[in-house]
Amino acid sequence: GHDIAADPRNNREDFLARHLAVEEAVSGAPLMAGNRVRLLADGPGTYQAMLRSIAQARRYVHMETYIFDDDEAGRRFAEALIAARNRGADVALMVDAVGTIKTPDALFQRLRDAGVQVAVFNPVSPVNGSRAGWSPNQRNHRKILVVDGKVGYLGGINVSAVYASSPAGGSGGSGGGVGSGADGADGARADADGAPWRDTHLRIEGPAVAQLEAVIQDGWQSQAKEPLRGGGQFIAPAAAGPTRVRILANQPDRSDGYTVYLTLMSAFESAQRSIHITMAYFVPDPAFVDVLAGAAQRGVDVVLVLPGFSDSSLVFNAGRSHYTRLLQAGVKLYERRDALLHAKTAVVDGVWSTVGSSNMDWRSFALNYEVNAVVLGPEFAAEMEALFQRDVAESVRITPEAWRARGVDDRFMEFFSRMFERWL
Repeated sequence: GHDIAADPRNNREDFLARHLAVEEAVSGAPLMAGNRVRLLADGPGTYQAMLRSIAQARRYVHMETYIFDDDEAGRRFAEALIAARNRGADVALMVDAVGTIKTPDALFQRLRDAGVQVAVFNPVSPVNGSRAGWSPNQRNHRKILVVDGKVGYLGGINVSAVYASSPAGGSGGSGGGVGSGADGADGARADADGAPWRDTHLRIEGPAVAQLEAVIQDGWQSQAKEPLRGGGQFIAPAAAGPTRVRILANQPDRSDGYTVYLTLMSAFESAQRSIHITMAYFVPDPAFVDVLAGAAQRGVDVVLVLPGFSDSSLVFNAGRSHYTRLLQAGVKLYERRDALLHAKTAVVDGVWSTVGSSNMDWRSFALNYEVNAVVLGPEFAAEMEALFQRDVAESVRITPEAWRARGVDDRFMEFFSRMFERWL
């Protein structure tokens, strides 16, 4: 019920004690104390920070990304990587074959010619496949940058000019009720094309950077023909701040393929006060829906900010097919329609936060290589909450009444899309 102990700190400690034991067990990843974590919202500020770190590199730059477009953003990063190499740092870049399918090889060749190591994850042609065997369905969706073992970045942000602008604050949602014009399946693409992207990334300094570097080294060994230069068996960096961080990596070809899924399930099951989620692709399995609905039914404030349109109509409608059950349980749903929502974050009980590359869908949970950070502590969670409330303010509430009143076209698309859920 609602009469749990008056002091919220007791609740937080209960929640953390219960959940962290599970998190440790399912992830096998250590909780690292002594980190400084900075929350980065949207492309321009994130790129500025990342490019500054690359410019300061002395020993090495290791970067892993799903998309690396041949546009202004891609060229800025390519130039920064080449400049670091020219200064004598070891520089390596891993990109995903599908994520970079439109990127001309000339861009990567330019990097190679400058002495940058470039690896392509799961090449689309089995002829060029890695020695580990060919699996076209497994994608490397991680976005990681580690510089000199001292500073690391991870989150939802790829390298692409779509991140050139930040969404406006205070513009409000553009759509009216459910099913307003721009929301239809046909309008989704047009909307997605011009809209600014809303995304979230992290900058970490301290011992957790060693965990991020380990994730990069692991991915590189599984794919690349040549050993990764730089990094080596380095010593974990000294404490840089007060924050506890755990790095969660999904490895679909190993037993720990469901790390992110199980961690989220446990955090949501243990929640006592609040679950606030901002999610680009939300196509949960029934157990996941049950956990969120169950939390709302026991009085937890469960609020989701989801996209009001998507670059994938099928994913968008499959996610919406779960709205009825969630709304009936008392979950509050918002859709952001003024920007393309690409962030993948959650904050629980004002103390447990996660930011990363993993969406809440089967592809992220079971097929993709993903990386998320779990950040503990009320100070960082308060920043996450402030960002979340900003997203809520820019979003349109989906009320149960509006949802019941939606049109037959929407209903058909949801029904149709749901059949493909496992493959999205």
